[in-house]
Amino acid sequence: MTFTFTPQQELAQTQPVQLDKARFPQYGRYLEEYVPGQIFVHPRGYTFTQAQIDFFSRTYMQCNPLHLDLEYAKSHGFTGMPASPQQVFNVVLSLGVQNDSEKVMANLGYYNAQFLRPVYAGDTIRAMTMVTDRKERGADKPGIATIRTLGVNQRDEVVLQYERKLMVAYRGNRLPTVPVAEGAAPEFPWQTNASVALPEGLATALRHAPQSVTGWNTYAQHFSVGDIIVHNNGRTISDEHFALTYQVGNTHPLHYDKVFSQSLSGKMSGNPIVYGGLVYAWLEGLASRDISENAVWELGFTEGYHTQPAFAGDTVAALSRVLDVDDAPGALADVASVVTLQFIGVKNITSRAALEKFGADLFIKENDKKDLGKEKIEDKIFEIERRLLIKKAR
Repeated sequence: MTFTFTPQQELAQTQPVQLDKARFPQYGRYLEEYVPGQIFVHPRGYTFTQAQIDFFSRTYMQCNPLHLDLEYAKSHGFTGMPASPQQVFNVVLSLGVQNDSEKVMANLGYYNAQFLRPVYAGDTIRAMTMVTDRKERGADKPGIATIRTLGVNQRDEVVLQYERKLMVAYRGNRLPTVPVAEGAAPEFPWQTNASVALPEGLATALRHAPQSVTGWNTYAQHFSVGDIIVHNNGRTISDEHFALTYQVGNTHPLHYDKVFSQSLSGKMSGNPIVYGGLVYAWLEGLASRDISENAVWELGFTEGYHTQPAFAGDTVAALSRVLDVDDAPGALADVASVVTLQFIGVKNITSRAALEKFGADLFIKENDKKDLGKEKIEDKIFEIERRLLIKKAR
């Protein structure tokens, strides 16, 4: 079908400028604009390509061959090379920023994140968020909004779900944000007792999967409760983070707009800060050859906190502490274990030096330290608890 349009003519010089018709669209939400029960269906979707999956895994130093080696992934029953959990998480969170967090003062934490099925090249992921709670602390103080977010594929299957807490200011005399579209709220398929859709025949595949492309010392039997793994390498972050932020679709100006970031006060003032999801991805990649090289699934994470910001020029490093090792459920019990880890990120100090300098205090949650009479650690930038499904050695 073809159409013929009239030739374009210059019009700007013939149209008067009407300043009274200027519009200033604002995105995100102020505290009073979060209404419990409200659902945001986030704009845009994200179609994963094989090039993006490969680029993300290599950019963030992923060592699990499931996300690097197609034949290895197929030998484990996956129909293709799945996107890394960090990529899926970063995309889903970023899709929601325009609606639910572009005005927040701080991301207070990640909770109850669960990866429920693989994402492959060709899958298109959309995101939606429900407001579950709003706590007000007085007109002159920021409050806390609690939200749940879902990542859903083109078949309306949930691939990821998680909760976040956000510190948000009142709007005051600032411009209102773009309101939620009118009409009936869509279904929000949050799973309270979620099940994970892993490849059919995974238990059998694990009995025959190749062992030559992963380390011998990262199977489930090599992890014991109490182990502390000090990941050797660090990663210096450059101005690359500007482009990488929008690679996953994050629209918060704090991460790429210097005029905006310098208008702020406190720790966030100055140069744009590195989007925290990217920091987590680099830390996880640095740990992957020691921890998740033989993992077949990231079950999820909780109690995740960015305790200090990172900026271009900072060097980040990681440590892991084993909290629990248990047999996997059902048919997987003989071939895999669920390993729970506390995961710590530091900056501008090696992970070994951080352990020597701070000892056990490194593993105490930063928000608990005031009540314990302890000082917070300025070198510590991240803390979270993760659960991985890791193969047992045959």
